[in-house]
Amino acid sequence: MSVENRPRIEGVHHFSPTVTDIDRSIEWYQRVFGLEPVPVKFPHYEDEDAGYAVLLTDPHSNMAIGLHHHDENAGEGFDERRTGLDHIAFSVAGRDELTSWVSWLDELGVDHSAITDMTEPFRYSVLVFRDPDNIQLELFTLG
Repeated sequence: MSVENRPRIEGVHHFSPTVTDIDRSIEWYQRVFGLEPVPVKFPHYEDEDAGYAVLLTDPHSNMAIGLHHHDENAGEGFDERRTGLDHIAFSVAGRDELTSWVSWLDELGVDHSAITDMTEPFRYSVLVFRDPDNIQLELFTLG
């Protein structure tokens, strides 16, 4: 596969910062952006017992922000379990595109998860990997 024929990114699905006070942050994001919370807490991928996320959405633009609480967060410098970026997810066209990304990442020698298919709280598929600084990146598709 050549660089010109690599799998495509269609956009960013959501932004997920880790915050020090989730209630304060929920209030701020609702006030500033008019976002609405999804009425469930989301567990952290492969760290389900150590915190949760609250997803806020904008019904007009489909923008989403997932505010993350980590039990270990004491306000230190960067680590996804502390204040800062938890992860960023890029939208792809569908599950077949995720399969193409698996091949592409394998070709590049980039470690990654298997494609995970979920049905709750809605149907989605995700492929997870990390950059050289250990920042989690996701390729994400609904449906």
